[in-house]
Amino acid sequence: MKKVELARRVKETAYLEGEFTLRSGRKSNYYLDKYLFETEPDVLKMLGDAFADFVQSTTTRIAGAELGGVALAAAASLAANKPFVIMRNAKKDYGTSKLYEGRIEKGDSILLVEDIATTGGQVLEAAKAIKELGATVEQIVCVIDRQEGARENIESAGFVFESLLTKQDLGIKS
Repeated sequence: MKKVELARRVKETAYLEGEFTLRSGRKSNYYLDKYLFETEPDVLKMLGDAFADFVQSTTTRIAGAELGGVALAAAASLAANKPFVIMRNAKKDYGTSKLYEGRIEKGDSILLVEDIATTGGQVLEAAKAIKELGATVEQIVCVIDRQEGARENIESAGFVFESLLTKQDLGIKS
């Protein structure tokens, strides 16, 4: 993956200016619409390849939280030839009533992928659920770190955190 090319494609497909409320409740004058970059085949392929670079010899599965992490986990799974898991935001109340789809077994070592990290709230919920299932989160890797506290929150919770890009890589000054 060429980081400069990835940054260019992500920004040109997903960068929006205006007034936005983020999942965290914070207000922002820009928005990175993950669905705009995740639905572009060339960008999704680059992201899958980039995430696959974080797969270690001990990694048994790749996980992504719904909804934005699903396409990323699938792309990384294909690139790394590892099974993937979809982490739900809430346990479903029908069928198997699980908090995840796919398989997680005690002792699994998981690469958890995320789209955009602002405070890290959603990915931390997924990481804690994975731990409660008896698996280990090797590391959490996001596409874009907005540099608004996610790294600090994730690392203070005891997880290793990396990002493919930061808002600075995208040339965002705000």
